[in-house]
Order: sequence, then structure tokens, then C-alpha cells
Amino acid sequence: MATLRADADVEDDLFDMADLSPAATGLPMVVRISERGRARHDARVEVSTVHGRRAHPDRTVSVSLRPTVGVVAVGVVAGQELPADDLERVRQWIELNREALLAYWDGALLTDEVMQRLVRLDWFFRIS
Repeated sequence: MATLRADADVEDDLFDMADLSPAATGLPMVVRISERGRARHDARVEVSTVHGRRAHPDRTVSVSLRPTVGVVAVGVVAGQELPADDLERVRQWIELNREALLAYWDGALLTDEVMQRLVRLDWFFRIS
């Protein structure tokens, strides 16, 4: 019975994640954001290690939002990494959007509200 509950918890956690496309973030890959839910870890996002619009749940890394931005866990595929240039882009995007991402993590914003507040990485650098 415990296995069924664990499976349900995993399904609930996946259901609670919102996939953000490259068009929404300005990054070359899908990023997944979520509320804290039952997480025992601090705020983080999941980042696909594969460029493109398609989410690859088994090919992701978890990236912390605080105190510093960095890879804290890798997905199912052994040896999976986020290249340094991709991690730098993700870091820049997180820095631009940290306040909104943390508000979403804390449940202070709904998905549509966080989407309205997120700034695309390329829009920021084109304006600056």
C-alpha cells in the first residue's frame, strides 16, 4: 500500500508542475516551475537538458533558486549535465524572475499570474 501512495505522490507532484516553453522564457529549452507542495527541498526549477519545445521528464536537472543558482539534482539518465552556457542562461533568467518564481513556489501566485510577471531573457537583453 505504501508503494501506491508513493506513486500517487509522484503523480501529484508532476501534475503540479507547469511547463514553460522557450517562447515563454527566451531559453532554448523547456523549464518546469512548481509550487512548494509537499517538497522537502527549497525552491528550484527543473530544466530540460535537451533544447527545443518538448519536455523530457527523464532528461532534466533541478536548479536551485536560492541562496545561489546551481544544479542540485540530475534526472534519471546517468551522466546527464547542463552545459555551462545553458546554466548561465538559466541563471540569468532566474535572476530576472526570482521574485515571481519564489511567489509562485510559496503559493502567493497562480500559474496565470506568474506567467504575466515572467520576463523573457532575450527581451530583457534586447531592451537593456
